[in-house]
Amino acid sequence: MTTTLASGRAARRQTMRRIRPRRSPATLLLVAVWAGAAGVLWLWWSNTPSIGDTTGKIIAAGRITGLLAGYLMALVVLQMARVPALERRVGSDRVARWHAMSGRYTLCLTVAHVFLIMWGYARQAGKDLGYIAQQTIDSVNQLPDMGKAAIGTGLLFFIGIISIGGIRRMIPYDTWYHVHLLTYAAVFLTFWHQLSTGNEFAVEPLAKTAWYGLYGTVTALVIWYRILTPIRLNMRHRLRVEAVIEETPGIVSVLIGGRKLHRMGAEAGQFFRWRFLAPGMRFSSHPYSLSAAPRPDMLRITVKAIGDHSARLRELTPGTRVWAEGPYGALTAQRRSRGKVLLVAGGVGITPMRALFETLPGASGDITLLYRANSTQDLALWDELAAIADERGARLMYAVNSPDGERPDISAERLRQKLPDIDEHDVFLCGPPGFAQGVYEALRGAGVPARRIHHESFEM
Repeated sequence: MTTTLASGRAARRQTMRRIRPRRSPATLLLVAVWAGAAGVLWLWWSNTPSIGDTTGKIIAAGRITGLLAGYLMALVVLQMARVPALERRVGSDRVARWHAMSGRYTLCLTVAHVFLIMWGYARQAGKDLGYIAQQTIDSVNQLPDMGKAAIGTGLLFFIGIISIGGIRRMIPYDTWYHVHLLTYAAVFLTFWHQLSTGNEFAVEPLAKTAWYGLYGTVTALVIWYRILTPIRLNMRHRLRVEAVIEETPGIVSVLIGGRKLHRMGAEAGQFFRWRFLAPGMRFSSHPYSLSAAPRPDMLRITVKAIGDHSARLRELTPGTRVWAEGPYGALTAQRRSRGKVLLVAGGVGITPMRALFETLPGASGDITLLYRANSTQDLALWDELAAIADERGARLMYAVNSPDGERPDISAERLRQKLPDIDEHDVFLCGPPGFAQGVYEALRGAGVPARRIHHESFEM
């Protein structure tokens, strides 16, 4: 049974109207972030008198680490807000990496802040390092908003611990995801003591106003894009499961219908976070890419059963309500800068590549798709891909293990043999992390510039 959702010509016309190649704003955003950090340093420096004794230096160091931790906390939340300008132009995976890195820096700065401030206060009281624990208890009991700050700091450490790679892999995704949302509570609880006990905000009313503005803006973005926008989207489009189709053993396609889906703004290569309102699945939200060009009355995802949530998709029945958030992702035609394109997919990474294979405009011979799988039986959507290739005059190749289990050669030399002008291509890449890294290195060895290798990872 075919599950193709749009004719190639119609989808390509729609894509052509959307192609406006743009540079990623990542560099500009990083400049803005560093400018904000410089402003925090200036605020601290301008309110720090000449310090001669060791105790004063320790407290001053505790103040600046606290200010920087507070600044980074706002950025951590901003990176969770799913702002379209970040998700679609920078890339969801890159924003996720920024979020993880910012979280680590925030925890380190928070540790330094607590230790240095408490050490400095202990020295002021004529005590040594051994008094830090008692000094911390006294500060929590005596200083305004410190009780809330202590709870918030504890939450931050708990979230940081369960996000460590080895621990994270031991925890079910849904559990980790919902616990991770406690970051909002942690930031809220730690915010107030920054203003009530921070020397900079006590002597600089303008600084307090700016801090309220920073956190207020971030809060507004979270409420708008994490709460109000999804509510509006789902009330408007009324998504429901239309059918569930088995593509290959362990891989199913879910057809999702709704109203005026073309107004969702989705593009080939993007993904949504899907919540299926079926028993046992209502509280699970997972990212799955569109596996076909969006149609005004139908969307399709194709999913491999690799966990509890994905395995249960085959049990969905027509009429099941669907809650979606998105679209997200920057792996779209807007990344393209050359006429020729190579699409490389590994395993279920074929889903966004299948949609791009159908929709990327190009003359005969301009578009090539390389599909890596363990065996020919694992080549999901192969009949559709072959039909698209025949219609478009595109090139379709697959790389599977040999009968004795030997992996295919996807090296720089092999890629150059298959595509002698590969260095003139844009490359879109999607697959498991190890596969993607290996192909990336092969592409670089074959002469493809890094700026023309477009990849998004949805590993959490």
